[in-house]
Amino acid sequence: MQKQRPSFQLAFVLFLAVLTLVGCSSGESGRPAASIEHASAPDGRAGSESKPAVAAPVQVRAGAASTDTPALAEQTTRPPEVVLKTSVGDIRLRLNVEKAPLTVDNFLSNYVERGFYDGTVFHYVDKGFMVAAGGYTAELKPKDTRAFVKNEASNGLKNKRGTIAMARHPDHADSATSQFFINLNDNTSLDSQTTPDAQHDESADTVGYCVFGEVVEGMEIIDRIADVEVADRNQFPKTPVAPIVIESVQWLR
Repeated sequence: MQKQRPSFQLAFVLFLAVLTLVGCSSGESGRPAASIEHASAPDGRAGSESKPAVAAPVQVRAGAASTDTPALAEQTTRPPEVVLKTSVGDIRLRLNVEKAPLTVDNFLSNYVERGFYDGTVFHYVDKGFMVAAGGYTAELKPKDTRAFVKNEASNGLKNKRGTIAMARHPDHADSATSQFFINLNDNTSLDSQTTPDAQHDESADTVGYCVFGEVVEGMEIIDRIADVEVADRNQFPKTPVAPIVIESVQWLR
């Protein structure tokens, strides 16, 4: 049976990416936000009635509505694959450039190729739900990110166990940058309920979270990560007590 999560917790978990959107996109130091509901207002006052400001992208890279991307151009006989070399073992991912060309291009060109993920950690671990990574150092300091990418969650791919999907601000459909999560269960509540040609309503919860690949080797490593001891650290919930570090990400080609 699918493990359900209340909307408050989903907002809390899925987005600690508020840090990326509020601060890191503009190159500034982000501040932890306990949840979307309790994020600081643009004037710095904390309050449940104010939504966090979302900075404008600092540059456009993979956000344009085009399929003419480096990731797609380099596809030959097989989909692109990457290996996440972590402090507890290797994880091999196969990326679906056909269904999520902009997302795959963003992941590869803006982050993997630039060594962005080297030294980042799995900052959220919820056994039976997901593990999230891709934005913070071992000290939980946010890294500067690039442009937001168009949400391709309506591509037909589902948030099933072993899939990798993009983290984003829950109130803004096209707000993903570097953070991602790997599903530990079939999380249907995170799937898109819209059609590919539907106009995004950034305040809706029906847009979904874009799946762009799957684990093809090393799911036992993901399960090992899911079993580690976690604790709340400042305003970060369920963070591994001993950091699980992504040492490098290698694009296999």
